[in-house]
Amino acid sequence: MLSLESRRQQFPTLDQMVYLNSAAEGIPPIDVHEALDEYFHDKLMGMDGRGPHFAALAETQKLVADFYGLTADETAICSCSSEAYNLAAMALRLQPGDEIIINDLDFPAGATPWLQPTCPATVKVWKSRGGVLHNEDLAKLLNAKTRLVAVSLVSFFNGFKLSLPEVVETVRRGSEALLSVDVTQALGRIPLNLTGADLIISSTHKWILASHGGGLVGVPSARAKEWTVPAGGWYNLQDAFGANRFEHVESKPGAASFAVGMPNFPAIYAIRAGLKYIQSVGVEAIDNAVRPLVHRALAEIAKLPVELLTPTDTSQIAGIIAFRHPKAEEIAKALHARNIHIMSNAGRLRVAIHGYNTPSDVESLLKELSTALKTVS
Repeated sequence: MLSLESRRQQFPTLDQMVYLNSAAEGIPPIDVHEALDEYFHDKLMGMDGRGPHFAALAETQKLVADFYGLTADETAICSCSSEAYNLAAMALRLQPGDEIIINDLDFPAGATPWLQPTCPATVKVWKSRGGVLHNEDLAKLLNAKTRLVAVSLVSFFNGFKLSLPEVVETVRRGSEALLSVDVTQALGRIPLNLTGADLIISSTHKWILASHGGGLVGVPSARAKEWTVPAGGWYNLQDAFGANRFEHVESKPGAASFAVGMPNFPAIYAIRAGLKYIQSVGVEAIDNAVRPLVHRALAEIAKLPVELLTPTDTSQIAGIIAFRHPKAEEIAKALHARNIHIMSNAGRLRVAIHGYNTPSDVESLLKELSTALKTVS
């Protein structure tokens, strides 16, 4: 997808390593470096810098909206996905008897707010089978008390990709619940169709190749009332500096209520640059180029003496392949010594393939992984 010249120009560090860990940390293009320099230049203007700061925010919200299939007014940017979920928990104003459905393939940010002892709702776990979440199992958990079903479009744990239209249909048929969708492991890597999602959340330092410090929130206007956060702040309030500001406050509706304070402008400049870079290349082009690499890696890793966690049905995956081995840490260290970077955590190894990866990256991984497995056995 990238020429040798364009890859070196935008991602110079990739000349020195095989980087297959974008599900944890994306490698930002030089465009992001330049964007951070631009922020610093604007910040040097003091208060006059707020003009370009807020212009960058507006442009970034429009970019997020384009990726989410929403309007700019239906998006907001907070500090991270964890903050977004905790604010979402405030918005729901849960009561005893309410039920929340989470799943066992999800990242903690989307699951743990509902597990805190202060949460009055009952939590049900949609359990995977063979690394796959089956909609018939979800249907059995839904009822009139279900307030929220929280899912990730692509699982950080094993790379399983939901069929979102089928999940939406299941939720609507079995309840009046809201549906939150975390797209952290999908945004910037695969084309998105988020029709039917009531809340969309993503972090910013992975596949969109931006920086830490951002949480991209999307709330369709039809769901603004349900997702209005009753939080203190100023940027999220209708009239934060009015005459009655110490007597009464009112949150802006929907997505805007998730931006509770001064925007994180350095991150916003980086997010804008990352999204513009992804947009210039094209998510469909990224997916078309990378999908054969993912399928090749999955097929070959499945032949190795490891416990494959990722579904073998290639229609159910995006860019992540995960597997277990008793000596996972030793394997990861052996690969790292050969300048091959993958994730290792609690016996689980995870490979994440993005648009800046090449066929030779995958072949190097397969060769060195096979060698490492023989060495540690």
